[in-house]
Amino acid sequence: MSDKSQVIENKNMLVDYLEAGNTKPEDWRIGTEHEKFCFHRENFSPLKYEGKSGIKAVLNGFKQYGWQPHYENKNIISLTKDGASITLEPGGQLELSGAPVETIHETCSEIHTHLYQAKQVGDTLDVGYLGMGYHPQLTAGDIPHMPKGRYDIMRNYMPQKGNLGLDMMHTSCTVQVNLDYSSEADMIKKFRVALALQPIATALFANSPFTNGKPNGYKSYRSHLWTDTDQDRTGMLPFVFEESFGFERWVDYLLDVPMYFVYRDGYIPCAGSSFKDFMAGTLDFVPGVKATMQDWEDQLTMPFPEVRLKSFIEMRGADGGPWSKLCALPAFWVGLMYDSSSLDAAWDLVKNWSVEDMKIARDGVPKHALEAPFRGGKLQDIACEVLDMSYAGLKARGRAGHIDDDEASYLDTLKVAACCGQTPADVLLDAYHNKWKGDASMVFSEYAY
Repeated sequence: MSDKSQVIENKNMLVDYLEAGNTKPEDWRIGTEHEKFCFHRENFSPLKYEGKSGIKAVLNGFKQYGWQPHYENKNIISLTKDGASITLEPGGQLELSGAPVETIHETCSEIHTHLYQAKQVGDTLDVGYLGMGYHPQLTAGDIPHMPKGRYDIMRNYMPQKGNLGLDMMHTSCTVQVNLDYSSEADMIKKFRVALALQPIATALFANSPFTNGKPNGYKSYRSHLWTDTDQDRTGMLPFVFEESFGFERWVDYLLDVPMYFVYRDGYIPCAGSSFKDFMAGTLDFVPGVKATMQDWEDQLTMPFPEVRLKSFIEMRGADGGPWSKLCALPAFWVGLMYDSSSLDAAWDLVKNWSVEDMKIARDGVPKHALEAPFRGGKLQDIACEVLDMSYAGLKARGRAGHIDDDEASYLDTLKVAACCGQTPADVLLDAYHNKWKGDASMVFSEYAY
């Protein structure tokens, strides 16, 4: 990769950055990220940053396991260890960004170790953790803010661009996986398949049916949030399916996405500004200063589509969920993306879908999940077909673990859901109406990590 301090002289440098992500298949890795809500066990309330059992105390608790802290204005905001990081989201959600690993077995081991450490830290503070797509009881105004400069800028800007951006920031959680590509052609095929099938992932992982303690009419309310957050940086990206798509076309898209900030010994707000002006040295907020490759890495994080390209591909369409689902998401996408036969089969499935078809799937999945209508059937039908492809891909990879000969068993929880048409949200709603007798707070007792 380029020297991060290098001034950007032309667009070709940005294209080269993406091209430098090309990785030989034998070196492909898996990076899994997941977010979770933190809460006080005594009353399920969210954590403030300060205090004896606040987020700051939680982050400091991880230091006993060898995690190295990082600070902003003397506030601990993240930790790193062995290629992984623990970071702080706007509403105090705790995120593990896993190290790049070779197998799903390693991903699961990493997640297990992290959740064990989190639980040990939580036990000393009487703090618990919950994996869901949207907070079951609170909205953005109820959540304490975390002391990160980037988030202050976004809080001020988001309400200008949509009605649900603040909820997205403070009351949603996701699980995502980051995967490699070998060439521009490989990236294009993977990106198109991932974007077309992202509603399937959203449906299978739908896990946000409550708002303010009541059913909200959605299976994935988190997915709904993105439809009214900021149209400048979200959506189905029809250009991805045009013949001109490639590294350069993605750069062109990124150059048109408005900035949030410039970072120079602190965050300088410039929300809505043009990165092109920054490259030219004509950005009013930092007159005469030209963008560097570090600024470009920041710009890569500014758009929020459900598939995003950096020097790898991010799959971003799933709700946060229980432990088994955290392993299932990378398994789902690895089975499709890291076996050529399965990738070809997935591409054959979606290549004749129109952009309107994909929009129908995307628009239908927040409320209906697997029951969403699609091309004369339901998304459930497509989900079963795609899971078979992923299963075959994981079998073909043949990556053995301590117990299994391959990684296919990690899909079992998804295959059951697809077969029965029952998402995590459906399970929660059934419990709410029956076992819990209308008390959504029971989710903290029964589903906490």
